[in-house]
Amino acid sequence: MPRQLFVTTALPYANGNFHIGHIMEYIQADIWVRHQRMLGNAVDFCGADDTHGAPIMIAAEKAGVTPQQFVANIAAGRKQYLDGFHINFDNWHSTDGPENHELARQIYRDLRDNKDGSLIESRTIEQFFDPDKGMFLPDRFIKGECPKCHAKDQYGDNCEQCGAVYAPTDLIKPYSALSGAKPELRNSVHFFFKLSDPRCVEFLQQWTQDGKLQPEVANKIKEWFTVRTNPDGSTSEGLGDWDISRDAPYFGIEIPDAPGKYFYVWLDAPIGYLASLKNLLGQRGQDYDAYMANPELEQYHFIGKDIVTFHTLFWPATLHFSGRKTPDNIFVHGFLTVNNGEKMSKSRGTGLDPLKYLSLGMNPEWLRYYLAAKLSSRNEDIDFNADDFMARVNSDLIGKYINIASRAAGFITKRFEGKLGEVTEDGAALLHQLRSEVGTIEQFYESREYAKALRETMQLADKVNAYVDANKPWDLAKKPDQEGRLQDVCTVCIKAFRILTCYLKPVLPALATQVEAFLNIEPLNYANIVQPMATGHVIGTYQHLMQRVDIKQLDALFEAPEPIEAAQETAHPGGEAIAPTIGIDDFARIDLRIAKIVDCQAVAGSSKLLQLTLDVGELDEAGQPRLRNVFSGIASSYSPEQLVGKLTVMVANLAPRKMKFGISEGMVLAASHADEKAQPGIYVLEPFPGAQPGMRVH
Repeated sequence: MPRQLFVTTALPYANGNFHIGHIMEYIQADIWVRHQRMLGNAVDFCGADDTHGAPIMIAAEKAGVTPQQFVANIAAGRKQYLDGFHINFDNWHSTDGPENHELARQIYRDLRDNKDGSLIESRTIEQFFDPDKGMFLPDRFIKGECPKCHAKDQYGDNCEQCGAVYAPTDLIKPYSALSGAKPELRNSVHFFFKLSDPRCVEFLQQWTQDGKLQPEVANKIKEWFTVRTNPDGSTSEGLGDWDISRDAPYFGIEIPDAPGKYFYVWLDAPIGYLASLKNLLGQRGQDYDAYMANPELEQYHFIGKDIVTFHTLFWPATLHFSGRKTPDNIFVHGFLTVNNGEKMSKSRGTGLDPLKYLSLGMNPEWLRYYLAAKLSSRNEDIDFNADDFMARVNSDLIGKYINIASRAAGFITKRFEGKLGEVTEDGAALLHQLRSEVGTIEQFYESREYAKALRETMQLADKVNAYVDANKPWDLAKKPDQEGRLQDVCTVCIKAFRILTCYLKPVLPALATQVEAFLNIEPLNYANIVQPMATGHVIGTYQHLMQRVDIKQLDALFEAPEPIEAAQETAHPGGEAIAPTIGIDDFARIDLRIAKIVDCQAVAGSSKLLQLTLDVGELDEAGQPRLRNVFSGIASSYSPEQLVGKLTVMVANLAPRKMKFGISEGMVLAASHADEKAQPGIYVLEPFPGAQPGMRVH
């Protein structure tokens, strides 16, 4: 029977754009989800923005907007990253959504009203208060002199100079990082989740050590049940209780029956997993409670090693003692470093900016392949090395895999009308060997041993290339009496390429879709790969599937950005001055229309242009839709498949322009910064849902 899986990634904090660490985690999870679907399993893959907490509230205040508007602005920028790297969440939600407010409050009530005794306790604590801002200060918003090494301007929980851990009250000459005022110690009632309760300890000891977690993670957790480091550097035995409340003003979810008290962001953030799922099911008209009550449901979370505590102690205990299903596993990964372990820094040019990567025209599936080739099931750091990246993509992905199709497809289409021939005995043995590895490849993906899956696949590609070299189709093509043998050898290559594409599909979904179209086959999965392609099957014309990495692209990727003068930025938004004032009559002369991109193609001979086929709602003399051809210089930021089906805005009354590649009948609107080196990227305008082709933009 197909499995039912609920899969999430860690929720990114909504105070900034995605960084490459986010993208690595999402790619890791996306590969696993795609693998599950190729097995025929049902998967709901959910994400969300983590939107609550004092940092969001403070950042919104500085920006002059409400917290809700601040996080909405951040959320609006997520899609270009996810689409750009082919990360296919079923739903992306927000922890400030109504589902999370409802679920967080109910889970709290269930913990408070536990039939075996409440696990929520209120206590009066002493903490710093900013008299100027009128709020209690989180530890990270208190600064002062380190009590250990006396370094200045250190945070309220640890010293970045000597590494000491301490309580904010230990700081010498503390001050508020928000106002500079001297903070006052005041009492406040806080709510605690009693993790030290014997029931919690017993449950967590068993849950964390029953084989669910990675061995290295489970072993680390054992230490937390015996020795705990306190903020002042002392140690205590066993688990400590968890402070789950914060005082107003605070952007978050108000605690039931406790006016002015809000859930600490880490209480409601993981509940956001369930809220995103509930939102998705609501869109489908499915019953959330019935879904979660399914005893066969499996629940998995992909996270980084920096948030293990919250996900392996607080989260399962919260779920279990509120009467809910606990995760079947927490998959923990390490960090991503760059160029032999160097810490990432944008100013030094050692950062790997995902949007810059895409804006340089670098294929997102290069990165998916490279990261997958390094990822294992262990909680280990991996390194992005530029030289290794280029070698793996160019040598393995292009030289071994893509090369198989490019060496055989041309002969099939030009000599044999695209028809596949017979499979000889030696070819049948090779194909049988490739198909027989499907179980091994499946298991590697299942256990998240992606590096092993790709290594095994490339070893199979080596065998196919050895077959090509042994049979030399280029020599057979020169001998009229070897036409049949040429067709059969190339047929084996095409069939082998199909099998290898199946094995690579979780990692390279866009490329696999191209291959499926080129081969005229149904979508590949592990079940249909064992079914051979019939003799006489007709394939399409081969077009080059993937370019090699250019060293210039890598150099540009790690080039340190040029500094931008703050005054210039203020005076010239977007890097350039506002144009001279015009009247409404001038603006009315420009006819802006909603257009649907019905097709998009790369332009041969141009690295900058894409050829767009646009529906602007026009009809020809016969009453049939009239489509427009437009060339647009946006290839550095978009691949054709990202744009097909999208709506955009175009200048409809622009005079046609004759170009080298054809006639361009208009112009699509896009935004970019004037200084392309400092802020690379082109952003095509996309209207809100509901707009229709032909509507005029006023």
